[in-house]
Amino acid sequence: MRHPPRSVLLAVVGAVALVSGAIVPVVTAEGATPACTVEYAVTSQWDSGFQGSVKITNNQAALSGWKLTFDFGGGQKVTQGWNAKWSQSGTTVTAADESWNGSLGSGASVSAGFVGSWSGSNAVPTAFKLNGTTCNIDTGPTTPPPTDPPPSSGNAPALHVSGTKLVDAEGRSRRLLGVNRSGGEFMCVQGRGIWDGPVDDAAIKAIADWKANTIRIPLNEECWLGLSDIKPEYAGANYIGAVKDLVTRAEAHGLTPILDLHWTYGQYTGNSAGCSDVHASCQKPMPDARYAPSFWSSVAGTFKDDQAVVFDLFNEPYPDRATSSATDAWKCWRDGGTCPGISYEVAGMQDLVGAVRGAGAKNVVMAGGLAYSNDLSQWSAYKPTDPAGNLAAAYHVYNFNACVSADCWNSTLAPVAAQVPLVAGEIGENTCSHSFADQVMKWFDDHNLSYLGWTWNTWDCSSGPSLISAYDGTPKLRRLQRRGQGLRPDVRPDVRRQRAQRQQPHGRTAERAAGRALVLRPVPAADAERLPATFVTR
Repeated sequence: MRHPPRSVLLAVVGAVALVSGAIVPVVTAEGATPACTVEYAVTSQWDSGFQGSVKITNNQAALSGWKLTFDFGGGQKVTQGWNAKWSQSGTTVTAADESWNGSLGSGASVSAGFVGSWSGSNAVPTAFKLNGTTCNIDTGPTTPPPTDPPPSSGNAPALHVSGTKLVDAEGRSRRLLGVNRSGGEFMCVQGRGIWDGPVDDAAIKAIADWKANTIRIPLNEECWLGLSDIKPEYAGANYIGAVKDLVTRAEAHGLTPILDLHWTYGQYTGNSAGCSDVHASCQKPMPDARYAPSFWSSVAGTFKDDQAVVFDLFNEPYPDRATSSATDAWKCWRDGGTCPGISYEVAGMQDLVGAVRGAGAKNVVMAGGLAYSNDLSQWSAYKPTDPAGNLAAAYHVYNFNACVSADCWNSTLAPVAAQVPLVAGEIGENTCSHSFADQVMKWFDDHNLSYLGWTWNTWDCSSGPSLISAYDGTPKLRRLQRRGQGLRPDVRPDVRRQRAQRQQPHGRTAERAAGRALVLRPVPAADAERLPATFVTR
């Protein structure tokens, strides 16, 4: 995928970026010799780790291969990296070209990134060499010691797992009921922005006004890591800052933020492929080992002090579409590595749990099963080990999936829900109707489980399902209007009375494939105060 070239600003010591919730100078060193220029930046930082990047510009004759070296002076250690082969011996760091980015023409640039740990200080390197030639780097100021932000002062509680429930610090159960807010997974990689529609305070308040208590936020790993194919204004520190801002606003309105790794790197052209692009421009069958662990190390380091944030490790795994062996698919799901039918190296759920916990984060993590998170039949047998004990199961269901009946839910979901918290991160149907969604919500309500509808976006059935026609919370169906504590359908009294007699609790649903729609149901008055979220429809 082609994108406009990244703009270069060589004197950016005064620039700022959002790092761990605080505005911190991006400390950049840059050189002025004709041979080469190196721009070094700390794009995110937390108490024991940081995310860094280097941009190398070759100002001499074209190179057929390159190797950058520099020395750390503040106890830093590279732990993971991308777009280069990273290694470290003592204080000396080496970043060597990959097979696909070794050619560096005169005037051309290449960028690479890494995740590292630090202790003592996180000083910027003062000298860089490209293929042994010194890039005359001006010494920039050292990065100031980070100030870890306090936990959010909003109303969203810190969560942890207690048995089969998600509970707050006082042990009160919290059932996650809300909506997905799509955009962060696709806008940036398409070069169109970061969010699809407004996410300002008024827009988030509109979600809370529906009595939702949760917002799921799909993300893109290439945009978070600031890879070179993403426009710089939508990547790295800019993207991270936008996510931080949205999380802060959501929590201030009492919404639990679920950060979901939605689109990832890796080329897959097999069965059910969403695209042939190697970049993170569609749903892949599994997360990639190249970038996904680095993504979660950075995300976890950024939010480790805010346990109101929940991590959804990977949106919809489908390694079962790449192999006829269910055993191989489940092993791939858990362990990653070389998986049948998938050409890139896979990061398994255990790898991603390890990346999160390795960053020092104890936040609740969710792991969806096979078949686009619709199959949890072997979830308990293959579930990853979580040393923090904060693992939940994730499930997605639409009317066109395989597991769409109470019999299936009783046989596959109920046993999982008897062991760990179960969250249906996406529910919906593609008929612009709600008969199937009614069945889903009733089953989850009867079992006191969590679920979220897809999606809080102003789409129509031709481009994707949506709950709303405007970001002020105007329901998609014109017959809906606000009355009292929740939404009440503007229908004939006899119809409204019949629905109330059915005693159907709150609900809403959606789906994101073309032609799918999201619908809601009436909420009996007796349930309006009892339930933390109320959604209704025609």
